[in-house]
Amino acid sequence: MTLTLYNTLTRRKEVFEPLELDTVRMYCCGVTVYDYCHLGHARSYIVWDIVRRYLMWRGYRVRYVQNFTDIDDKILNRARTEQSSMQAVAQKFTQAYFEDMARLNILEANEYTYATHTIDGIQRLIHELEDKGYAYAAGGDVYYRVRKFDNYGKLSGRKLDDLQAGASGRVNADDPETQKKADPFDFALWKAAKPDEVDFWESPWGKGRPGWHIECSAMVRERLGDAIDIHVGGADLIFPHHENEIAQSEAATGKPLARYWLHNGMVNVNGEKMSKSLGNFTTIRQMLDDRHLHPMVLRLLVLQTHYRKPIDFTEDAIGSAQNSWQTLKEGLLFQQLKNDDTLTTPDPDLVQRFNSAMDDDFNTPASLAVLFEIAKDLRREKNLLIHQGTTETDADVLSSQWHTLIRLAEILGLYAEPEAEPTPDPAGLSDADIAQLIQQRHAARSSKNFAEGDRIRDQLKAAGIILIDSSEGTRWHRE
Repeated sequence: MTLTLYNTLTRRKEVFEPLELDTVRMYCCGVTVYDYCHLGHARSYIVWDIVRRYLMWRGYRVRYVQNFTDIDDKILNRARTEQSSMQAVAQKFTQAYFEDMARLNILEANEYTYATHTIDGIQRLIHELEDKGYAYAAGGDVYYRVRKFDNYGKLSGRKLDDLQAGASGRVNADDPETQKKADPFDFALWKAAKPDEVDFWESPWGKGRPGWHIECSAMVRERLGDAIDIHVGGADLIFPHHENEIAQSEAATGKPLARYWLHNGMVNVNGEKMSKSLGNFTTIRQMLDDRHLHPMVLRLLVLQTHYRKPIDFTEDAIGSAQNSWQTLKEGLLFQQLKNDDTLTTPDPDLVQRFNSAMDDDFNTPASLAVLFEIAKDLRREKNLLIHQGTTETDADVLSSQWHTLIRLAEILGLYAEPEAEPTPDPAGLSDADIAQLIQQRHAARSSKNFAEGDRIRDQLKAAGIILIDSSEGTRWHRE
């Protein structure tokens, strides 16, 4: 199979061909750090985590960069409300982001970039656009000449004439910002600081701060270059954010900003768009803590819907995901009964079916079907082992199935931990602690991360636990 993905830019599935052989440069639009992350963020970042993991599984070297928008009106408004500073608000919710993503088992980006760290690059890019006639200064602001960019609208499919007709009667001619613009559709690259604002930067145009769209153009360029392979984000960012990114970057460089544009579908709660005004706005923390939902249930719920389709968080959907996770968890923990920690090659037929599903525009519902098939078989064999003392399937086959399940689940970011023993051994690690570390070591070795496997072995040895690997699994004893 060949990896194909749906490109928003061309509105069709295309064979994936990176700009540089075996290397993928991927940029993800990150959060505006003024509040705790919500279910929309969970959906988006789980999806792009899966895309990244699968590209790595297929042998690509992925350089994944994600930004933080830490300059924004919403941050300033929250700072005023809390009688704080933009920097303090941004730092608080940036840290909260990392905590939430870790709980959802989302890999950290190779690099994180911040708007506040890219001011020089932003100003250089604005200068280039001025020199090329795409930007103009007006009363301390700088605006982008939308009509000068011939291909404006190519990502969203929107035409300026249609937008102008739709905006008839809604443009306020008395608005000070509108009066500064040469055209109502021009957008801000640099905003002059208001008299009461204390967070601003010096610039050739006066004190102010960058517009939202120019931040991402500058950060992509600074971290990944003029042209990248994949640019991802939520469908709500297609217009105007990503459309404006293209206009800015391509006007400056003369090169396509990204070869492929991927966008995830929107999030609904009980059939309605999630919003604070409807009272159904739900943060990740509320879902995990207040509702006591296991993080893997939330992750599984996201993966059971194709990333481009809308997803509806309903009680039925959550309950179904909980049941599904229980099935998958039993399969992932099958080795507890078998005491099987031998290194086994994943089943090639099952891997091929999984890859075929994922190669089709990252079809996680179809790939999950392969995992559930394995998990159900292992659960049946476990029941036979418990009640009859034996299994119907050969031990080597079961070992291969289990290792296949562990490896494929890892690509989807799904993992299970054994139940901890209620009373730890006062002398050190409990038996459950040891079993968990052995499982982690096995997962590391299965993915050929032998350095991590050695680290866990040495950690156990330092705690007085000696491991003995054999064809029958891994046994251990205390020194």
